[in-house]
Amino acid sequence: MEIQQTPENALSHSTVTAIINAPIEKVNIADWLLNLPDAEYQRCSTQHIGAAISSTFDGQPVSLNVETIGDALMVQHYVADVHRPDYCRMLSISDSITKGGRTKVQVLWELKATKIDEHTTLYTNEIHATATPEMFEYIKANGVNLKDAAAARQAASDAHNHEETPNFAKSIENKALTGLYNQPF
Repeated sequence: MEIQQTPENALSHSTVTAIINAPIEKVNIADWLLNLPDAEYQRCSTQHIGAAISSTFDGQPVSLNVETIGDALMVQHYVADVHRPDYCRMLSISDSITKGGRTKVQVLWELKATKIDEHTTLYTNEIHATATPEMFEYIKANGVNLKDAAAARQAASDAHNHEETPNFAKSIENKALTGLYNQPF
């Protein structure tokens, strides 16, 4: 069940855009994301450790991502709530592992393609992290202030998003124009 983000539970929100030099008719974010090879995922950020594709018991696609965000090792289980060529809405109750222990964070990842003109598409990579009940217990048990945790997560998430978004856009562009992932950036 999705937790709605409020000022009381918000950890971070980052939105970064990049240009895809391909017409929107050739861009298919869902196909790109839900067939993304592990090596291509790793290529898009120095903090990406691994990725795989699976499904829920009822057949919804799942993108499994392992990466670091700041000092946390994140194991993300993104269920594709919406997966269209121009938009994917991915929701994960992610494992967050730090030197202080392990907890859960809800991460909403939205990937959007918007037509700019006949030859270019705007790619938007938007990430919302929300504290779960487990996260509130973790914060209390570790004597952490939510405001401080949110500030650290915001800085780390935004830096991560600024690194991966242009590389995701280039990878989507390569897939749109050649059908291949492993093209030079």
